[in-house]
Amino acid sequence: MKQNVLITGGTGFIGKKLTEILLERGFSVSILTRNSKPNIEGVTYYIWDVSSQNIEEAAVLNANYIIHLAGENIAEKKWTATRKTEIRDSRTQSAQLIYNVLKKHNKRIEAFVSASGIGFYGAINGEGICTENTLPANDFIGVTCQEWEKSADLMAGLGIRTVKIRTGLVLGKDEGILKKLTPIFKRGLGSALGSGKQYMPWIHIYDLCMMYIEAIENDKMSGAYNATINDSTTNLSFSRALANSLGKTIWLPKVPAFLIRIGMGEMADIVLTGRRVSSDKIKKLGFRFQFKNLKKALKDCLK
Repeated sequence: MKQNVLITGGTGFIGKKLTEILLERGFSVSILTRNSKPNIEGVTYYIWDVSSQNIEEAAVLNANYIIHLAGENIAEKKWTATRKTEIRDSRTQSAQLIYNVLKKHNKRIEAFVSASGIGFYGAINGEGICTENTLPANDFIGVTCQEWEKSADLMAGLGIRTVKIRTGLVLGKDEGILKKLTPIFKRGLGSALGSGKQYMPWIHIYDLCMMYIEAIENDKMSGAYNATINDSTTNLSFSRALANSLGKTIWLPKVPAFLIRIGMGEMADIVLTGRRVSSDKIKKLGFRFQFKNLKKALKDCLK
């Protein structure tokens, strides 16, 4: 009988690619969705409503593994007080809802794997390399990631192996950051942001999905793991590589930080700051990244 993986946030950028790969590898997939049940062969859909704490419990009860990707996009809207609450609650309350079902039925799954972010280390510029043991930051993103991970650790309290994937900038075809930047750079209007010196730890979506699969298949994995390529890519070097991949050059001056802050408010921190992040911990388990070179990763995403 096929092992079932339940994915929250399964209709999003990462969830769609992860579903595709899981099906190819012989798993069955279930997805929790808020509104509708798309008709995709091999996938079972269940309805939930996190705000009212309602869920089709069969989604959890039929799962062997749960991958928790659900959460509002942090870069979609300005960070008003209301928006900050939505960003935080969409991550923590969704995990709480799953926990409630697991505890109510004394259900034991093989592993609970939760998304997190390298924002755990803060919207800070610096030369130091962050490892999984680096202390968390006290800014909005840092605190949000801490609470996100604490909600995942509820599952560990039930004796379930729990893994947290701290993700960097995800590169994928026609999705995520490249969906926003590619049209601008294609017109030759791309440029670096702020100083351009802020680091941009990135990961190809295929490698990220394979990390999630490693997390469910490798019972040695537990706790937090960074999901990034630590190649010291900065905003300027990323911008140049993207332009070059599209047959363009960077000729415009850097966009001044103050203009970005006028347009984005506090949310500007996520594009004007960045730290180096190590992925040595996952490598020591034998995991191998397929896309370690930015130029090759961009070529694959843009082909």
